[in-house]
This record gives sequence, structure tokens and C-alpha cells, in this order.
Amino acid sequence: MADLKGKVAVITGAASGIGLAGVEVFIAAGAKVIAGDIQDDKGRALETRFGKDKLRFVHCDVTDLAQLEAIMAEAPKAFGSLDVVWNNAGHGGTPTTVEELDLDGYDQTMNLLLKQVFAGTKFAIPHMKAKGGSIINTSSISAVSAGYAPITYSVAKKGVAHFSKLAAAELSKYKIRVNAILPGFIATSIFGASLGLPREQADQMAEMLAQGGGKIQPAGRTGKGTDIAEMAAFLASDAAGFITGGEFLVDGGITVGPRHSWDETANSPVLDALGITPEQAEQLRLAQAAAQS
Repeated sequence: MADLKGKVAVITGAASGIGLAGVEVFIAAGAKVIAGDIQDDKGRALETRFGKDKLRFVHCDVTDLAQLEAIMAEAPKAFGSLDVVWNNAGHGGTPTTVEELDLDGYDQTMNLLLKQVFAGTKFAIPHMKAKGGSIINTSSISAVSAGYAPITYSVAKKGVAHFSKLAAAELSKYKIRVNAILPGFIATSIFGASLGLPREQADQMAEMLAQGGGKIQPAGRTGKGTDIAEMAAFLASDAAGFITGGEFLVDGGITVGPRHSWDETANSPVLDALGITPEQAEQLRLAQAAAQS
């Protein structure tokens, strides 16, 4: 486990999903946390669970720039410093195609997924520039390839990844490190929520994904919030002091290549084009080997 003793972190989207896992991992590693979210009941429950000496909940809609600026200021006010910011809040964005693009939905998605990362970073700088710090931004595997999420979400997440690299260059003079994490399929309610499902049904969909998602990736299981949180904790720690401007895939290997590259039961595109199944290909190989013996 990363050592975060003495560090104060702001985590947005902290009341559920990956953000909640981040709260749990960061506090276990010794950090004090300012937890931001719009889910007030869940946020207050975190204060009760961990105690106000370790965690303070702040209502924070990250698309409201005044609230986002205020949560960064709360860290030094409550705990004396701001050492880590994890810009994590988000949702699935508008699900439309380019042809059917909902322009209002586009603006909302960009504000939530990309603009708030710019703004969260901007508002953190005054509290970090004297002694440095670590900024972590949640991107997505949809930033590197098509087919994982709607186009607006994917473009925003690509922006988050590239922004992190550019900001790392600019902020190096202050010893502020900036990195992006690109999660794969993580069992959270974001998938159901992006379909407009109520929270309870979205949570049920997350459980279904946890049970059935292993077959689609080399790791053999769906990702957990703690998989992403552990990477964030490492990037927040002094052990990652030589790491900045990075894009870190935490995806169970799903982006290593097409399924046939890691699943011997899956057909390759060449066999598909020939209309041959893997079993038929094996039979042909055995017949050829027998003919040559």
C-alpha cells in the first residue's frame, strides 16, 4: 500500500464508485481527505464513518466553478495543506452519435468531464505552488480506442489525458506532478446512470457487470474501484516522485489487442473473412501436419 501519511487530498465524486474506493484507500494509507460530491446523504455518512479528524465532506457540483474553487480552499482550511487533488467526478455523458448529436448534451458532457479538470487544476495551483503536490485526473480507455463509450464522452476523456500531459509540463516549475489514469471496465453505477436508470437499478447493473465482465478481458475479471484507487494512491505518494505527464492504463488488459490475441477460443479476423471456425482451422492444421509426417 502507498504511504500517504501527512498528506491532505481532495477527491471529487467521492461518495460512490471509484471515488468512494479512493476515499477508503487514501485514508487507510494515512491521508486526510476532503470528499466532494453532490450526494449529500452519502457524503455525510462518510464523515460519520471516518470521523471529521480524517475526512470532511463538502457538497460540490464540479460544474459549478465557485463550488469547485471552494473545495480546493477547504483543504488547507480544515487540515493545513493541499497535497493531492484527484479530479474524478463524472458520468457517462450524452449517448448520441455524431449524426444525432445533442449539442446541449455535448456542452454538459464537456463541462463535467473536461472543463472541470482544467478548472480543478487551476484552483489547486495556489494551494500547491509553494511546496508542490500531485494532481490525478480520471480519463478512460475510451481515450485510446473507439467502441468503449459514446463519442462525446470519449473525446472529453481524450482531452483529460492530453491535458494532464500539457499541465505536467507547465506545472513542473512548481514541482506539481500531473498524471492521468485510464480505467477499463470498472463495476460501478456509471454505466446504468448513463442510460438514465435510477440509482438502485444502476447499482444492480454494476453488480451484473462485476459478475459477467471477466470474460471480455485478459485479466479474467471486471475491475474494482480499488484497482483504480490503488493506482491513484501510488501516484499521490512520494514513491511516484519521478512520475509526471503519464497516462496509466488500468484496464485488465482489454486494450492489448483484439480478443483472439488472448482468447484461443475466439476467431481471428482472417478466419472470419475465410468463413473458418477455430475448430476447423485446427483440423486443417492437424491434417497438414499428418500429410507432412
